[in-house]
Amino acid sequence: MKKFICIFLSLVVLISLVSTLSTAAISFDCDVETYSDSILMVNLDSDMVVFEKDADSKRYPASLTKIMTYIIAAEYFDDYDNTRLEIPQSTITSLEANGINCSGLEWHVGKSLTVTDLLYALMVPVGHDSATVLADYITKESGTDFVQMMNDKAAELECKGTHFANPTGVHHPEHYTTARDMYTITRYAMGLPLFSKICSTSTYYLEGDEYPITTTNFMIDSGRGGDYFYTYATGVKNGTTDEAGRCLVSTAMYDGYAYMTVCLHAPYDYDKDVTEQYCMIESANLYRWAFVNLEFVTQVTKDTPICEQKVEHAWDTDSILLVPETDLNVILPDDYKEADILITPDTDEPVSAPIRKGDIITTATVYYKGERVTSINLVSQDDVRVSLILYVSELVKSVITSVWFLIAVLLVVILFVIYVAVSSSYSKKKRAQNSRRRRR
Repeated sequence: MKKFICIFLSLVVLISLVSTLSTAAISFDCDVETYSDSILMVNLDSDMVVFEKDADSKRYPASLTKIMTYIIAAEYFDDYDNTRLEIPQSTITSLEANGINCSGLEWHVGKSLTVTDLLYALMVPVGHDSATVLADYITKESGTDFVQMMNDKAAELECKGTHFANPTGVHHPEHYTTARDMYTITRYAMGLPLFSKICSTSTYYLEGDEYPITTTNFMIDSGRGGDYFYTYATGVKNGTTDEAGRCLVSTAMYDGYAYMTVCLHAPYDYDKDVTEQYCMIESANLYRWAFVNLEFVTQVTKDTPICEQKVEHAWDTDSILLVPETDLNVILPDDYKEADILITPDTDEPVSAPIRKGDIITTATVYYKGERVTSINLVSQDDVRVSLILYVSELVKSVITSVWFLIAVLLVVILFVIYVAVSSSYSKKKRAQNSRRRRR
């Protein structure tokens, strides 16, 4: 029974670890000038945060919304190339009447395009028209409100700082997210078909077009990006509204290292000629800083003893050595010192034999200069046999010292006392009756 409880607790710890690995929060010293009010930069190989600035404040996401729109559409359709959707005039008319620009579908009114084409039209240019066509079709066919599907997905991904009001990202006071949530949403989208390919595309020809749709993410466009173009950028999506400012989710890869940076609410005011793409400038500079100054370090291997843990009911030992379940690879500054790293077990509670080599015993937290970096599983380095004598004696001890046992003993004593009292009273009555009979 105790072994079962230990295994159950280990599973709980493991599930907890999986949910917390991606929320490791650390910002290394960084001299890059930043402009956005919220920034989150994460190493994609380890899901480790390397820089953040007010990453949990609610911000308007503008067209970054379409990353969630992509998720809903991509998971709804089965065959992107052979499923075709008609482009209705009513959609284009409604958008234009509300001052919302179209991004190429106005030339396809009355015709049909594949889901693949619509996904490109959603993510490469601004994509309001494609977002509306996809959302209207899915809502009509499924009978489920598209925005509700977006919010349900956000809840599923545990994005507690996110709420959507439309599939396009046009401003609405109840349409918001956070830099950390936007990372979670984009990270999920990267696992869906075509997403990464589409988001790294700078020009694309819709079926029958003579002129391509073009990206608004100048970081990946060598022809039109000018000074904003960054050779190692690989995606993803940008957006702008007066209320949201400049927003950008970008990715970059160099020399085997991959990062994602989310920037929300960079300065933008068209009327005052504040139109610089500050989020692209700071993102490129953050990537340069990370590629030059950060590196993967194998801090400890899976054979490195971390601590000793007390063992109960063991045959020939009273402790075991704990080692990491796998090699600990973390991103650190290239000038880090060993003294900057601290690995602390999360509990020193004794464990019960039997134990097999490789059994997860507890977790440990890894710190860099006092800030949490990540967590690791600690496992037993050796097998430990159980001593039946010690186990039984401990079991007996635990039973006889338990509250329920003491209550049971007390009840037995009380019942015995009652029994003795009743028996004594009965005996006295019996003797009295016999005495009266003799007198007669």
